[in-house]
Amino acid sequence: MALKEKYDVVVIGSGPGGLAAAIAAKQNGAEDVLIIERDVELGGILLQCIHNGFGVEILKQDLPGPSYAQRFINDALALGVNVLLDTMVIDITPGRRIFATSRGAFYDIQSRAIVLAMGCRERTRAQVRLPGTRPAGVYTAGTAQRWVNVEGMMPGKRFVILGSGDIGMIMARRLTLEGAKVERVLEVMPFLTGLTRNYVQCLLDYNIPLQLRHTVKSIIGNNRVEAIESIQVDEKWNPIPGTSEIIPCDTLLLSVGLIPENELSRQAGVQLDPNIGGPYVDDNFETSVRGIFAAGNVVHVYDLVDWVSEAGFHAGRSAARFALSERRREVRHVKMIPGENIRYIIPQEIDKQNLEGDDIRLQLRVRTPVESPVYVEVRSQDHLIARKAEPYVRPGEMVTLTLNPKNYDDVNQASELTVAIVKR
Repeated sequence: MALKEKYDVVVIGSGPGGLAAAIAAKQNGAEDVLIIERDVELGGILLQCIHNGFGVEILKQDLPGPSYAQRFINDALALGVNVLLDTMVIDITPGRRIFATSRGAFYDIQSRAIVLAMGCRERTRAQVRLPGTRPAGVYTAGTAQRWVNVEGMMPGKRFVILGSGDIGMIMARRLTLEGAKVERVLEVMPFLTGLTRNYVQCLLDYNIPLQLRHTVKSIIGNNRVEAIESIQVDEKWNPIPGTSEIIPCDTLLLSVGLIPENELSRQAGVQLDPNIGGPYVDDNFETSVRGIFAAGNVVHVYDLVDWVSEAGFHAGRSAARFALSERRREVRHVKMIPGENIRYIIPQEIDKQNLEGDDIRLQLRVRTPVESPVYVEVRSQDHLIARKAEPYVRPGEMVTLTLNPKNYDDVNQASELTVAIVKR
């Protein structure tokens, strides 16, 4: 795909939040909308969520994840949203410049507005500091979900699940349906951390025990998990002596919480809320950096995918409005471009609304001295707008040049003006 020099809106991530944002941006006037997705297809985590429960609020239908995603993919493509797949964004600047890489390619993309929709990731064994040996057979619940639902591979036969998060409970049911034995779901908190409906439909309906205020004391095994040692904890999470139990298993799944994925947000200078790890946003879903918006699980972890999509729609509308205002501003402003031997020019832009009776003074400095007569020229492409003769120019001495009303018709027709030093 041939990339444009500049997009109205770039959406990073194509899960439910990103797809909804791209659709809403298009529907609200954004001309050029691009989705950048690191996977090889659109849809995000929805593609591995083959269970029902998606779309009840937005679509008034109870759909599996891939079907829900396909509705939004079809809408986005029908609206003309551009897509860049298998591409990893590696940096974002506060000026909304995006650097990304793909197989043998590097992209430098400018956008008038950005929507961050990178979603979230699971906490790992290292982040919850589980003691014991380091054998094979310890996975996050989401990893196991992808293996079973997408790759067609079973990660084990006998499971213990740590954490009562939704993915863990859903995988307890899924693994049971595939013939595996789920011995136990352990939860360190004194309450369920996922949805009650998943507890009923995934654990109670399949007679899978849930033990609250229990955690993994240690992992046992050399090459492969052989068992885990569970233990009960008190209200301060301290182990209660005499309550440990060895539970034989070959696989331990972790469903111990999700973290908004905000490395790119930090690089862009976005302020993060320390309580949830996601960006501070206003009611337009705009972050602390002007023109950068965020929506979905990258802000905070939602209970329902429908709510993620609603947030995406809102962020996409806001991003489109911002991009259109930037377009109007760009049309209204003339950029001053430093040309030959010009270090900088003040002002960097000229507001066409000010092209009335007053003179506009340009102030600039050169990069290197020229000790012979020169012209300081202002051009719009090949058309000369203004010229001033100088006997010499030096970096330590500011040069001034005045645009007066006789130049304003030419300035008004230009999108940018180049200032350069030309030898006489």
